[in-house]
Amino acid sequence: MPLRPETIRNVALVAHVDHGKTTLVDAMLRASGVIRAGADAPDRIMDSDALEREKGITIFAKAAQLPWKSHTINFVDTPGHADFGGEVERALAMVDGILLIVDASEGPLPQTRYVLGKALRRGLPSIVVLNKVDRKDARAAEVLDEVYQLYFDLEAQDHHIDFPVISAIAREGRAVAGVGVPRADATLAPLLDAVLSSIPAPQGDPDAPLQALVTNLDASDYLGRLAIGRVVEGALRTDGPVALCRDDGSTERRKLTELMAFRGLERVRVEEIGAGDLFVAAGISDVEIGDTLADADRPAALGRLIVDEPVLRMTFGVSTSPLSGRDGRFLTSRHLRARLAREALGNVSIRVRDTDSPEVVEVAGRGELQLAVLIETMRREGCEFQVSRPEVITREIESVLHEPLERGVVDVPSEHVGTVSQALAPRKGRVLDIRPGDSGRSIVTFEAPARGLLGFRTLLLQATSGTALLHLHAAGWIPWAGELPHRAGGAMVSDRTGRTTGYALDALQPRGVLLVGPGVEVYEGMVVGEHARPDELVVNVTREKQKTNMRTHASDEAIKLEPPRELTVETAIEFIAADELVEVTPASLRVRKRLLDRKVRVRAAKSR
Repeated sequence: MPLRPETIRNVALVAHVDHGKTTLVDAMLRASGVIRAGADAPDRIMDSDALEREKGITIFAKAAQLPWKSHTINFVDTPGHADFGGEVERALAMVDGILLIVDASEGPLPQTRYVLGKALRRGLPSIVVLNKVDRKDARAAEVLDEVYQLYFDLEAQDHHIDFPVISAIAREGRAVAGVGVPRADATLAPLLDAVLSSIPAPQGDPDAPLQALVTNLDASDYLGRLAIGRVVEGALRTDGPVALCRDDGSTERRKLTELMAFRGLERVRVEEIGAGDLFVAAGISDVEIGDTLADADRPAALGRLIVDEPVLRMTFGVSTSPLSGRDGRFLTSRHLRARLAREALGNVSIRVRDTDSPEVVEVAGRGELQLAVLIETMRREGCEFQVSRPEVITREIESVLHEPLERGVVDVPSEHVGTVSQALAPRKGRVLDIRPGDSGRSIVTFEAPARGLLGFRTLLLQATSGTALLHLHAAGWIPWAGELPHRAGGAMVSDRTGRTTGYALDALQPRGVLLVGPGVEVYEGMVVGEHARPDELVVNVTREKQKTNMRTHASDEAIKLEPPRELTVETAIEFIAADELVEVTPASLRVRKRLLDRKVRVRAAKSR
């Protein structure tokens, strides 16, 4: 039997990154018995993707279910990083309320404002959870005042501001109603009870004609494409046809081969899912996000998902490197286009567009991290390709060219506040606010053009010895800010193919920072380092020491090389200039010039 709507609660967990959202999910699963007491379950159980565990962030929104006092709570864990805002927007389309989780020390930060604004525009009620109230620097009462101010700033209605407040220590699974510190024997019962009393039950009519919104896609080796979403009206069944309502207004009849519901962390096969519940359906190979599954005889489409537009774009192209084809399994433009089309189908905040070249595709997204995650995922799947430097997407507003504006919050040791200001100045950024954070640290709020913040995270980490924490989110549009600096140094470019030698690299060390070590295979046009000066330096990194009969102590000293700069996908796409590309393979990341031949580069520079 399907669940009755009055026994269901659909809720999304939203928060700024690192405020304890996924940890709270683990605690809720344990409190409800979905994870048995004493069971050896991993921390952050909902972060099941390998990249999520490596980076320590949630990238994909995921749903699960827990029972509580004869009710069923469907909850969706959402990303806390602004680059994955599309996942948040999809999650909000599935729920009737939110748990807004705020660190009791840091207070509301940029992503808190972003996700709360989205929820309020959908009219969703909220429960505010002040997490980490056991921290020595916790200031729960002040943070609650800041949360109220945030609601006022977002022009929330009176009934939205009348929210329950729960103080929690998610790591230990303890909570108490109001502002305070939970007792040692406390549980999460106050939080789960607040969900039942404050989040409304779904309003759908189980007897009405079927309307179910597809908000996500998944895939199974056995079942093919899976549609994930929520039944809004009526009931979704496997014993009859359904109508697939598309974006263009067309309607086609389809038949489900399998229907699954969320039960705890599992997906359980069922014959029917009623209004208000979440579903996973198989059998419709061409379903897309935003489509409606409707009654076959009386089809009526629901409103489609609308997400914020991308702000960055870059090109993905077939690798033209002399070393291409050695590491990857998927090399051709057909493979590249098919993989990117699949990504755009399952990710509403990614846009894919053709270019003048059949071997190059333009990909637009929300930010550097989102695009870097896509690149890293593709290389782990065996793809080999090359990508350009990200650039901002501009638009004309009242005949004036505008570019995206970013608002950032950086948490740094207090002695580095000046470092942040100095780094922002040439990037056309301005500091809005400075306030004390943890002991000995300060929180700096600033705004800057998104174009100027490309590579800013890496620069900040280097300048503060890795102690800075940076969070960014979109803040609208500003008139074009003019030319901005990029990389201080030019490129050291290899002039030939071969393997690097310690002897050659040792002679080049004083000229800049190397990207390769000894014994690395290079080719003409490959960038092997950053020059200390702004001009390009063409070098021979394969040169070997000439063998002679002369021996001196000075010439025979052991070569001492500094470790080369290690590049990740994020740092590589930040590092490259407009005339450079990153060659991506499953085993390597290489920086190269677009035009490998030096003479061709010189002629191209003269013709500009």
